[in-house]
Amino acid sequence: MISQHARRFSLCACFVFLLFNGCLGGGERPDLIIINGREPDSIDPALILGQADGRVAQTIFEGLTRYNPRDSSAEPGLADRWEISEDSRVYTFHIRANAKWSNGDPITAHDFVYSWMRVIDPSTGSDYAGNLYYIRGAEAFNNGESKDPNSVGIRALDDKKLRVELVNPTPFFLELCAYATQAIVHKATVEKFGDRWLNSKNAPCSGAYQLVYWRLHDRIRVRKNTNYWDAANTQLNVVDFLPVSLASTALNLYETGEADVIWDKDLVPSEIMDAVKNRPDFHTSSLFASYFYRCNTTRKPFDDARVRKAFGMAVDRKRIVEKITRGGEKPASFIVPLGLTNYTSPEGLQYDPEGARKLLAEAGFPNGQGIPRIEYTFRSSRDDEKIAVELKDMWKRELNVDVGLRGVEHSVWLQLQGKLQYDLIRSSWVGDYSDPNTFLGDLFMSNSPNNRTGWKNPAYDALIRRANSLADVKQRAELLKQAEKILVADEAPIVPLYIYNGFSFWDPQKITGIYPNIRDEHPVHAIRRLAPRGH
Repeated sequence: MISQHARRFSLCACFVFLLFNGCLGGGERPDLIIINGREPDSIDPALILGQADGRVAQTIFEGLTRYNPRDSSAEPGLADRWEISEDSRVYTFHIRANAKWSNGDPITAHDFVYSWMRVIDPSTGSDYAGNLYYIRGAEAFNNGESKDPNSVGIRALDDKKLRVELVNPTPFFLELCAYATQAIVHKATVEKFGDRWLNSKNAPCSGAYQLVYWRLHDRIRVRKNTNYWDAANTQLNVVDFLPVSLASTALNLYETGEADVIWDKDLVPSEIMDAVKNRPDFHTSSLFASYFYRCNTTRKPFDDARVRKAFGMAVDRKRIVEKITRGGEKPASFIVPLGLTNYTSPEGLQYDPEGARKLLAEAGFPNGQGIPRIEYTFRSSRDDEKIAVELKDMWKRELNVDVGLRGVEHSVWLQLQGKLQYDLIRSSWVGDYSDPNTFLGDLFMSNSPNNRTGWKNPAYDALIRRANSLADVKQRAELLKQAEKILVADEAPIVPLYIYNGFSFWDPQKITGIYPNIRDEHPVHAIRRLAPRGH
């Protein structure tokens, strides 16, 4: 498994390599400058950890399908067509005849076999390996229960035909194929350079753009891939992604014309919401994303569900969205966002201070007495800090528990979750595809790398597995609701707070091709300029 430290070292090596190979100059002027949020942890499809990583990775690497820019549905990508068996368990994909790597090498079905097997190889340590568990044998291979790659249902029938066998009918599988983790990487380059393969000059890319350089704390620059199958419809030549974590810095760069787009939902401070919400260049939409906090169920007192529930019942969600976020977010006691056609979440824990105090007393902590020292960890951002202060106040007022607060940088925040080195920790999740399973099965099953709570519940796991084996939409939804009730009401290893709204800045008189959608997907290949930069 590649550690965060190793990844950061690799990024620094990338910068040094490109610097000494003369890639930081050249005088190119970008056609578009995007403020992308925090510095990515990795842009290797197998190692991405979040949205900032995925946006860049999906620009330079592609999978069998890609996201439609208008509604984020799956549309043909490197595969131009496919057949699905009558039982919906076998997909046969046909790779485009004109699909090429950026260096001109042909893209084949073998590239998908290699790239997907790399994701589920336990030594890779991919946090998103679970995205491939729907494939026969993938979960057992990733967990080390099988070491035979032939046990995994991924086959290249020939250079241009890929056969994928699923465990069960999976209605969202084509959407999963568009996710960055399922994008393909160049086998010869990865095998030659190992963990530093992206450092190699002109590393072959499979997407609409290829990497020019990654200059830490400055920008990631990409250039149009002229060998991309849809290059004729890719207008922008050079695009820069700026890593900016401070909302004030992002807005200053945008207002002075140093950037064209802000599309990170965390970079619009709540203090200015009233001032900007009616501007023609300010855009908002509901997102398939939730804000919640995790409980470390391996530490006292949160190994007791009564304590977890007491803390959740002491939270006034309405106060948080009205006093702090103020962007139209919807308070939610459930984790799966609204808007799915065939699913409505059950309610979770409600604001009930008296009930919370009774549960805490039953757990052995009447009026908060005798409770161990507790700390709430959050990312160092202005709004996250304000939410943390509000939660601290609620827990003190309603439970008489004094919770310490700890703000940390994004990379540290991720490490603490992964290592279960926290008591309570701020979290969020953007759905990877339009199905409740992206919040339920992919996140909180016992073996999910993204669980990060220490919570294991065989009944919950069984409901998810049973639901995902069914083709009947209503029966499946009922089982998923039962699982979500265990998660947010009965056991409460997490406490949802609200459903996100998405916020972005871009001028529709200068830019087109960006559309609001619930998954917040805005493929760069679809963006057009109505006038050159500076005009």
